[in-house]
Amino acid sequence: MRILTGIQASGRPHLGNILGAIKPAIQLSKNPNNESFLFIADLHTLTSLKDGKQLRENTYAIAAAWLACGFDADKNFFYRQSKLAGYHTELMWYLNCFTPFPMLANAHSFKDKSEKLADVNAGLFTYPVLQAADIMLYDAHLVPVGKDQRQHLEMTRDLGGAFNRQYGEDTLILPEAKIDESVMTIPGIDGQKMSKSLNNYIDIFLNEKDLLKVVKKVVTDATPLEDPKNPDTDNVFKLYSLVANPDEIAEMRQNYLAGGYGYGHAKNALHTVLVREFAEEREKFDYYMNHIEELEEKLQAGEAKAEVIAKATMERVRNRMNL
Repeated sequence: MRILTGIQASGRPHLGNILGAIKPAIQLSKNPNNESFLFIADLHTLTSLKDGKQLRENTYAIAAAWLACGFDADKNFFYRQSKLAGYHTELMWYLNCFTPFPMLANAHSFKDKSEKLADVNAGLFTYPVLQAADIMLYDAHLVPVGKDQRQHLEMTRDLGGAFNRQYGEDTLILPEAKIDESVMTIPGIDGQKMSKSLNNYIDIFLNEKDLLKVVKKVVTDATPLEDPKNPDTDNVFKLYSLVANPDEIAEMRQNYLAGGYGYGHAKNALHTVLVREFAEEREKFDYYMNHIEELEEKLQAGEAKAEVIAKATMERVRNRMNL
């Protein structure tokens, strides 16, 4: 089965990305019956980030993070969207010609920002069409997405279906969405869902000193040190429970309930377990970020592999369209 995942280059992956998306996707890629396509959606990122230098740095950071977390770039497909832009944007244009205007006007990616139309560019408006091209260009069967992306996958199927009705039912493969209802919501340092846009994330690839500074910012209540605390409503405990082992979690729970244990103690414990549990990933990330030439080598090799499939798809599409 061919599985495709895209990730925007809007910033370095954070703890929420790693636990909620990267680790599960890598687990799927280890199944010998699966072919995994991982691409960095740097064209999509341009809808919000125009700084080319920052975009390039983010792209390398994302590539380094996925490799550090165990993605096998040699076994799978690992590439930048922009390096195969000719194929992506050509298919996008053909699909654009089958896309009803109201469909895009009702897309969540547009409606969420439609009150500030001055901030909405045409790239954001047609974002779902490029996403559809990204997926169907590689004959993907399955696309792991969050619940908020369900609509975009339905649009992909609608556009592919309309195209196939015109040019042949087997021209484009219509993908299925893989929505894991059990995917955890990772809390940010303010208790809301961890997100780059909310600036409430934990970057586990920071050096230890800077990582501790972020952990110290986790929002807690004002319960005095000597009083018992409720672990089930505390952000530090929630984050700790996601990365610590069962014995450590049970011990911290007892510390909270017994009193005499402050949030400062809990934050230090959270920092310690983050450094320990991600020691290998942090080391590999630093290695790749200091050896960009190795990242380039892996990405370029992946782009050469992916181009073979993209080229074949576009030849099939053009032939059916008599172009």
